[in-house]
Amino acid sequence: MSALVSSFDQPSSRAGGAPRQGVLDPAAFDALFRDCAADVHGYLISLLGDRAAAEDATALAFERLYRSRSRLDHRRGTPRAWLFAIARNAALDELRYRRRKGSYGLREDLVEDRASGDALEEVERRATVRDALASLPLRERELVLLKFHGQLSNSELARALGISESNAGTRLHRALTQLRAHCAATGREEVA
Repeated sequence: MSALVSSFDQPSSRAGGAPRQGVLDPAAFDALFRDCAADVHGYLISLLGDRAAAEDATALAFERLYRSRSRLDHRRGTPRAWLFAIARNAALDELRYRRRKGSYGLREDLVEDRASGDALEEVERRATVRDALASLPLRERELVLLKFHGQLSNSELARALGISESNAGTRLHRALTQLRAHCAATGREEVA
């Protein structure tokens, strides 16, 4: 990640001689992809509830970031934060499309990979958290997912959502309180 930060922070020169701040060069973009692709995909699966749609949105987010790489401004956030903001917008586009087509809610047929006794407990815990997340309004759900899948700071959350940092922290606290309450109501209190 240090190569990503250093190449992102270094000005590059234009043909006219004036430096551009924050241009994401190919090596930095490659490092960002390696570091963040799984996190972005996980965030989008959680938000969209559909692996295929999440794969499409992940690819779209990286494509949009690549196309806009010359406009990145390190003063407005890290490349990771920009990426998650773009992924969020791609997911919201997908959700709006689904709403127009009449497809609501999260899919219930997500397949778990393991089937042992320990895995059953894991599946139950994930189902509880998934149900708790689904019970949140979309605005709070995306906030929690950006925070934990995206590993964004509150200031990066604020920038991605277009709200103040204190508002991001307050909304996050309220959303986590709602998640804990939902999990406690089902007999589980394992939410962070």
